Amino acid sequence: MPFRLIHHRPEGRTAEASEMRGHALRQAAKSIVVRTRTAGSPPRHSVVVVPGDRRVDLEAVAHHLGGDRAAFADRQTAERLTRCRSGSIVPFTFDRDLGLLADPGLLEHEEIFFNAARLDRSLAVAPADWATLARPLIKPVAQRDPVAAGH
Repeated sequence: MPFRLIHHRPEGRTAEASEMRGHALRQAAKSIVVRTRTAGSPPRHSVVVVPGDRRVDLEAVAHHLGGDRAAFADRQTAERLTRCRSGSIVPFTFDRDLGLLADPGLLEHEEIFFNAARLDRSLAVAPADWATLARPLIKPVAQRDPVAAGH
């Protein structure tokens, strides 16, 4: 997979990292661990990836993953499951018990950007290459983020 490695000062916040990398916020691949529950079953966790100018729609996540409800995983759980520090979670999974769900808005750009499992490095990749390698379930799971709309 062709990629560009970008060095920058440590930053885990999407808007600030996007500014340092010099791209539009919507080109950032924001990765968040979400827990879904179904009555009578243990919770399942997934990395949910949305464009940087959007936020995760928890109702849509629950719907697409067949859960009754969804919530953000706590920081400790997210870091344990992804083996990444909060703010540097990559849009990939390396654990068969951790799903990967992505919003189709990520595929609309020539490049997407994300932290490379550390706060001071990022990758720029073609979204089609990322999707081929990562193999996410692609479903509409993002909603407008009124805070990011100001960027």
